This record gives sequence, C-alpha cells and structure tokens, in this order.
Amino acid sequence: MIEYESLAQANRALMEELEAVASRVIRSGWYILGNEVSSFEAEFAAFAESKHCISVANGLDALILSIEALDLPKGSEIMVASNTYIATILAILRAGHKPVLVEPERETFNIDPERLPAALTRHTQAICVTHLFGKACRMTEIAAFASEHGLKVIEDCAQSHGARYDDKLTGTFGIAGCFSFYPTKNLGALGDAGAIVTDDEDFADRLRHMRNYGSKKKYENVYIGVNSRLDEMQAAFLRVKLRYLDQVTEHKRALADIYFDNLPKWLAQPLRRPAEYDVFHIFGIRHPARDELRRWLLDNGVKTEIHYPIAPHRQKAMQGILSGDYPIADELHATELSLPISAGHSRDEIERVCNLLAALPENLKLAA
Repeated sequence: MIEYESLAQANRALMEELEAVASRVIRSGWYILGNEVSSFEAEFAAFAESKHCISVANGLDALILSIEALDLPKGSEIMVASNTYIATILAILRAGHKPVLVEPERETFNIDPERLPAALTRHTQAICVTHLFGKACRMTEIAAFASEHGLKVIEDCAQSHGARYDDKLTGTFGIAGCFSFYPTKNLGALGDAGAIVTDDEDFADRLRHMRNYGSKKKYENVYIGVNSRLDEMQAAFLRVKLRYLDQVTEHKRALADIYFDNLPKWLAQPLRRPAEYDVFHIFGIRHPARDELRRWLLDNGVKTEIHYPIAPHRQKAMQGILSGDYPIADELHATELSLPISAGHSRDEIERVCNLLAALPENLKLAA
C-alpha cells in the first residue's frame, strides 16, 4: 500500500536531531517565549525574506490576529476565494468582518484576479488570498488592484512555504503572510504551530502584544489580546526542520516532475506557469468521476485525499452567513483528488502511481 502520507516516515531521517533538541528544551527549564522561539523567529524571518516573524500557536490564530491587527471598521468586507480552506473564512468571521467570496481559476484553484472588480463595494477593506496547494496566487495583479483601491492584503501561506511569484516569496506581497506549521505542511511541527511575517514594524509590535494577552511586558496589557504563543518545544523542532526545508521542496518538485512527465494527458493536472515557483504541498488532479477513481486507486494499493470535499458555502456552519452561487468552487470540490507527494515518498512509489493511472479502466477514462 502506498500511503497518502506517513509523518513517521517523513520524520525518521531527523529523529536523532529532534530527540536531541527535545532533551535540550526539557533540560533548559524554559518552555514559553524563550531562546528557541526567538531564534526560530529570526531564522524564519530570514527564510521568508521578511523583517519580522511573530510566532503563534497555529495557522488559524495567525490569520485571526493579522486581520484584527489591521484595525478595520467592524463588519468590513474582506474578499476571499470561494474554494479556500474554511480556516481563512473563519478568521475573517472571528475578527468581526464579512467574507465576500470570489471564484477561483479552475486551472490553479487560486482566487481569480479578474473577478475582483465585480466583488468590490464601498465596504471592501481587504483581500485575504490563499496560496492553495503550494502555488502562488497571481500576486502582481492582486497587489496592483489592492493598491489602486486602498485595500490591505493578507496572505494565507499555510500551504506555500517557499513558493514564489515573479521571484518574490509568498507572504511578502501584502502587509502580512500567515503560516501554519501543522505536521503535514512542507515545514511541519510535531504539533500545532504558526507564524506571521511582515515588514511593518508597528504591525509586528502590535502582533507581539496581541499574541500574549495584549502584553509585551509582564502584567502590563496594552491591547485586548489572546493567549496564542508558539511553545519552546515546537520552536526547537521547527528550527531543525527549517534547515531541511529547501531539500524537502526540491524532493517534492522532483516527484511532481514525475507526475507531469508520466500522467496521462487526458487527466486534468496542476497548471505550471513560468512566473511561478510551486512547492507542491498538494498535487491535486481533477476528474469528473473523482470518487470512483479514488476507490479504484485504493483497491489497487494507493491512498489519496480530497482537498476539500465540501465547498465553504455548502458547510452547515456557514448557512445564513455565506450566500450566493459559486459553480466553480462547487466543481473543484466535486472533482479534486490529491495524489501522494510527501517528503516520505520515493520516486519509485510515484512512478507506480503513474503506471497505475496509465492503466485506468476504460469507463473511468471516458468519464474524463
């Protein structure tokens, strides 16, 4: 069986280093906002080509705190992709604002810049883009539109560590880039973890207060904050794994090349553009008979995933909140299938997946 992902396998090569830093943190006696956190923040800021990194407890908190730190009028409208992972929409709602859904490009799954003008109203204050699957959104066009209309840009980079557009890193186009280090990410902790990068010093200072009860100095509270701090243990693990992130990215890009070179051409595959450097957190294909294809692959020894089976506007929790019809989002959520592409996969395993798809039964071929 080819697993979709095995975290144990992916982390096995780093086990000695991870165990060593775990021991170091335990023996230090300092577990919150210590040297491991400050060192990781400096190292990740350098990686992200940003002046500041503010670590937090998880990726959702990174989004919520960044949107709150914009200090927008309550109830402001924030544009967001209609097919984004639900966290991006939850962050807008938790910050007290209104998500306005904008349809994506079918070929990339990312928000379509050409649809932004139609969604603009006098209440629009910001755009929250999600770089889905490790592919950067068309940020040059999005940033130009935002600048023209005085909108803030928040980037959800939970799946795009190291991805670029026009040779510029995701997370550096707007006022804030929000990262998740959930264990399955290209840079994954061994638990929940997140961070925000920014070049804006005042914004960074506000975030450092907000993540820690609104305080930077003990018992002095400047803002109404929360408790969202990256702990020393996860910071230590991330410092180890950050050193190997470029290696992980190149491995996943090499696996993606195998897919591109060997998958049958009738199968809808990710779109590659010269201006984009994809990091392939997810390799998502599309097939009209997605569920049947998934069952056939499983029966033949390949596990897959779906990102994501239910569109945000179809979620029970969003009824009465998200209104309107979003046929492109519906189509993508009904047809997307994620093939194995992790740090723990070998080239041979990916070639086996390709060979299997090349031998797809005729009825599934015809469905495509």
